[in-house]
Amino acid sequence: MSRTTVLPIQRVMADANPAAWRDGIVVEAHEAHLVVAFLDGAVTRLRVADADAIASVGAPVAHHPVAELLSAGGVRTTARAA
Repeated sequence: MSRTTVLPIQRVMADANPAAWRDGIVVEAHEAHLVVAFLDGAVTRLRVADADAIASVGAPVAHHPVAELLSAGGVRTTARAA
Protein backbone atom coordinates (compact mmCIF):
# COMPACT_ATOMS: atom_id res chain seq x y z
CA MET A 1 0.00 0.00 0.00
CA SER A 2 1.34 3.40 -0.97
CA ARG A 3 1.81 6.17 1.59
CA THR A 4 -0.60 8.23 -0.51
CA THR A 5 -3.36 5.62 -0.51
CA VAL A 6 -6.58 7.03 0.88
CA LEU A 7 -8.24 4.36 2.99
CA PRO A 8 -12.00 3.78 2.85
CA ILE A 9 -12.30 4.77 6.53
CA GLN A 10 -10.66 8.12 5.72
CA ARG A 11 -13.23 8.75 2.98
CA VAL A 12 -16.09 7.84 5.32
CA MET A 13 -14.76 10.10 8.10
CA ALA A 14 -14.33 13.05 5.72
CA ASP A 15 -17.80 12.58 4.25
CA ALA A 16 -19.37 12.23 7.70
CA ASN A 17 -17.66 15.39 9.01
CA PRO A 18 -17.70 17.92 6.16
CA ALA A 19 -17.43 20.88 8.54
CA ALA A 20 -13.95 19.73 9.64
CA TRP A 21 -12.34 20.69 6.30
CA ARG A 22 -10.00 23.68 6.70
CA ASP A 23 -9.16 25.86 3.69
CA GLY A 24 -5.71 27.30 3.25
CA ILE A 25 -2.91 28.36 0.94
CA VAL A 26 0.42 26.56 0.54
CA VAL A 27 3.25 28.84 1.71
CA GLU A 28 6.08 26.27 1.44
CA ALA A 29 6.32 23.10 -0.65
CA HIS A 30 9.01 20.50 -0.05
CA GLU A 31 9.39 16.89 -1.11
CA ALA A 32 7.95 15.43 2.08
CA HIS A 33 5.87 18.24 3.56
CA LEU A 34 3.82 21.34 2.92
CA VAL A 35 3.43 24.38 5.10
CA VAL A 36 -0.12 25.68 4.88
CA ALA A 37 -1.50 29.02 6.08
CA PHE A 38 -5.14 28.39 6.92
CA LEU A 39 -7.84 31.00 6.56
CA ASP A 40 -8.32 31.06 10.35
CA GLY A 41 -4.74 32.35 10.73
CA ALA A 42 -3.10 29.10 11.81
CA VAL A 43 0.01 27.87 10.01
CA THR A 44 0.64 24.12 9.97
CA ARG A 45 3.31 21.83 8.59
CA LEU A 46 1.76 18.72 7.02
CA ARG A 47 3.63 15.53 6.14
CA VAL A 48 2.54 14.61 2.63
CA ALA A 49 4.22 12.05 0.36
CA ASP A 50 5.40 13.71 -2.88
CA ALA A 51 4.13 17.01 -1.50
CA ASP A 52 5.94 19.18 -4.05
CA ALA A 53 4.25 17.27 -6.89
CA ILE A 54 0.79 17.65 -5.33
CA ALA A 55 0.75 21.39 -4.59
CA SER A 56 3.01 24.36 -5.18
CA VAL A 57 3.40 27.62 -3.27
CA GLY A 58 0.26 29.71 -3.61
CA ALA A 59 -2.03 26.77 -4.34
CA PRO A 60 -5.34 26.56 -2.48
CA VAL A 61 -5.77 23.36 -0.48
CA ALA A 62 -8.14 21.87 2.07
CA HIS A 63 -7.08 19.73 5.02
CA HIS A 64 -9.29 17.40 7.03
CA PRO A 65 -7.43 16.88 10.32
CA VAL A 66 -9.75 14.14 11.60
CA ALA A 67 -9.48 11.99 8.46
CA GLU A 68 -5.87 13.13 7.86
CA LEU A 69 -6.59 14.06 4.23
CA LEU A 70 -5.39 16.84 1.97
CA SER A 71 -7.34 17.92 -1.08
CA ALA A 72 -5.42 19.86 -3.72
CA GLY A 73 -6.35 20.35 -7.35
CA GLY A 74 -8.91 17.55 -7.29
CA VAL A 75 -6.46 15.07 -5.72
CA ARG A 76 -6.91 13.66 -2.24
CA THR A 77 -3.98 12.20 -0.36
CA THR A 78 -2.96 11.47 3.20
CA ALA A 79 -1.66 14.41 5.24
CA ARG A 80 -0.63 14.39 8.87
CA ALA A 81 0.39 17.30 11.04
CA ALA A 82 4.15 17.19 11.47
